[in-house]
Amino acid sequence: MCGRYTLLAEEVEILREFGLEHRINGYTPRYNIAPGQKVVAVIHDGNEKRAGFLKWGLVPGWAKDPKIGYKMINARSETAHEKPSFKRLMTSKRCLIIADSFYEWQRNGKEKQAKRISLKDRSLFAFAGLWDKWGSEDEELFTCTILTQDANSFMEPIHNRMPIILPKEMEDEWISPTKWKPDQALQFLQQMEMEDLDAYDVSDYVNSAKNEGPTCIEPIAN
Repeated sequence: MCGRYTLLAEEVEILREFGLEHRINGYTPRYNIAPGQKVVAVIHDGNEKRAGFLKWGLVPGWAKDPKIGYKMINARSETAHEKPSFKRLMTSKRCLIIADSFYEWQRNGKEKQAKRISLKDRSLFAFAGLWDKWGSEDEELFTCTILTQDANSFMEPIHNRMPIILPKEMEDEWISPTKWKPDQALQFLQQMEMEDLDAYDVSDYVNSAKNEGPTCIEPIAN
């Protein structure tokens, strides 16, 4: 799964890396992004790519209670094309969720060790995401979820699942306004090659979503 990540880049770096023309109003770098918070995402509105904020934790448009979002921070890519909550979104509500590392907790007996994981060969990247709009008479929400897959050989010792990180050349195609059949979206994700990862141990300071700042990413000695 993916339950916490970072985005430390300056706004200008994000705009340049993802070919965006408009500023991200309210953007600030983050060391400990958690479910329920606003995250930077990129969609294609049919005319252009644009970045903004989505709330992390998908609330399907048909949901009766928006609290369902806390249970839907991740979606299994292998079955998303079949599930009522995600099937419709796989066709035309695909997004990029921007990050530069994510955290995972490796179990060692009764203990868990927090690790910060990033790509070896580039800093900024995008998780494959899905988004939706939910509304009531009093509230309107734009929310998202991160698609996951089975861990690769690097991640297996740490956790059995991992977020899908899109190769650079596949980002624009993922958010293309072209409508896909749900199984086409699955096939698209299954054809990509995974990039090499790096990881190092960080302190349990990051365990609390209330904690923010450089301490979250400081390496600790093994």
